Amino acid sequence: MIDYVIKSPKGYADKVGELVSMLEHARAVTLWEIGGLRMADLDHLQTRHSNSIGALLMHIAAIEKVHQVISFENRDFSEAENGKWSSALSLGDEGRRDINEQPLEYYLEELAEVRRETLKQLKTKDEAWLFKENTWPNGVAFNNYYLWFHVLEDEISHRGQIRMLKREMKKK
Repeated sequence: MIDYVIKSPKGYADKVGELVSMLEHARAVTLWEIGGLRMADLDHLQTRHSNSIGALLMHIAAIEKVHQVISFENRDFSEAENGKWSSALSLGDEGRRDINEQPLEYYLEELAEVRRETLKQLKTKDEAWLFKENTWPNGVAFNNYYLWFHVLEDEISHRGQIRMLKREMKKK
C-alpha cells in the first residue's frame, strides 16, 4: 500500500523518520510501476544506447548501496563491492552487457535487501548525523542528509525513465 502522509515511523529520530517515510513512499511507487513486468520487458532496449528497466532497477539499488557505505561506514566501495555493483552504477555498455536475463523477482529482492540494511542503519541514527558534514576528495562539502536526498531523487528520476520505456513498449 502506498502511504501519502509523510510522518516519522516509530523507532526513528524525527527528521530521520521523515526521510524514511519519503524513501518508503518513493519505493512503493516504483514497485507499483514495475509490477507484472516480464523478463522481456525488463531487458528491452529502446535504442542501442538506452538502458533497460532491469538495469535502471539495479542502478537504483546500487546508488542506495554506495550511499550506505559512504554515509554509514565513511568509506567508498571495496574491490569486491565494486565488482558486484560497478555495472549497475555506470550503466551504459557495461550495464547492457551485464544486467539482463533476470526475472522481476531478482530485481525486487536486490532492492529489498539493500533497503532492509538502509532501514536498519537509519534506526541507529539521530538528527545530528543527518547534518554531519564531510568533504569529497575534490573539496566539495556534503552532509548525510544530502546523500539520502540524492538516493530519493535518483530513484524518482529513473522511475520516470521506466515509465517512458513502458509507454514506448506499449506503442510497439
